Amino acid sequence: MGIIGGGLAGLALSIQAAKAGYKTILFEKETYPYHKVCGEYISLESWNFLERLGLPLHSMQLPIIKTLNVSSPNGKLFETKLPLGGFGISRYKLDDALSKVAKAAGVVLLENTKVNDVTFEDEVFNIQSTLQNVQCRMAAGSFGKRSNLDVKWNRNFVQQKPNKLNNYIGVKYHIKTQHPSDVIALHNFEDGYCGVSQIEEDKYCLCYLTTAENLKSSNNSIVQMEQNILYKNPHLKKIFTEAEVLYEAPVTISQISFDNKVQLENHVLMLGDAAGMITPLCGNGMSMALHGSKIAYEHIDAFLQKKISRAEMEQQYIKYWNKEFASRLRTGRMIQRFFGKSSITNLFIQSFKAFPFLASPLIKQTHGVSF
Repeated sequence: MGIIGGGLAGLALSIQAAKAGYKTILFEKETYPYHKVCGEYISLESWNFLERLGLPLHSMQLPIIKTLNVSSPNGKLFETKLPLGGFGISRYKLDDALSKVAKAAGVVLLENTKVNDVTFEDEVFNIQSTLQNVQCRMAAGSFGKRSNLDVKWNRNFVQQKPNKLNNYIGVKYHIKTQHPSDVIALHNFEDGYCGVSQIEEDKYCLCYLTTAENLKSSNNSIVQMEQNILYKNPHLKKIFTEAEVLYEAPVTISQISFDNKVQLENHVLMLGDAAGMITPLCGNGMSMALHGSKIAYEHIDAFLQKKISRAEMEQQYIKYWNKEFASRLRTGRMIQRFFGKSSITNLFIQSFKAFPFLASPLIKQTHGVSF
């Protein structure tokens, strides 16, 4: 089996396949460990699955997050308990730990290796990379939010003109700050929102999403944009001016799209963000990536054991992926449209403060159950 992309979905799929005895090769363009733009909050629905993969979360002393704070651009704050809760861990630590589990399970992990194309002919995939070409019976793509393969294959979301769901940038810092360890905060500002929550070693992840237009209007300066736009939320101004920043420069990503994606391209199963992204405001993309890998593995395993045909595997994967995640993505896109414009977001938060019982059902719509 060949897997393109060593994020959460790719690593988790590789571990499941290798433990079952399948020869598995994983291509990752970076070298572990490395930082990536991510909110670094994982729903507790993923805890048992990660431990079954071989990650000893119970002994890693990670913060358990039980409460959500949401502020409007004018600073009004709404607080609610998270129905399920989550935990904090950096992608730097998590992906590196999973890469070690994968290697120990027998995965051939090719780091610093970029895949340039994948073709399918006569029931065989040919994966062309900067290191070597590999042939395999099964291929999965877990190459993140936007990659060279998305462009090469001219995927549907790449063809979309810039709109309210596909022209975002993400910026992430690790910081030291005064903030409750069991609280994740989502602070809204004009055309964006910023998440703050604790990760390992008393550090905090500060990650925000905003429009490319916001950056353009600030002379393409992240610092200027933060001062001119984010600081208008008093909670963010306090954090940015008082926190100790642990990076020399933030980690950034552009051209983020929440448009619909398909889960199959050229017979390659799409996983994680390559299959579809939930808006970060919902805070559950990592759990979706992990759960998606489990769904993919179950159908791949049945195919490789010749219990089902390739066509049946592909159709069932798409069916079960959408059964589990399609409604979450729709809810995420709906929530996304409520936030961003100051007047609408302020009204939304006021409504939650007046009718707090509305929050829990909405949060549950973007989360699943333990898998």
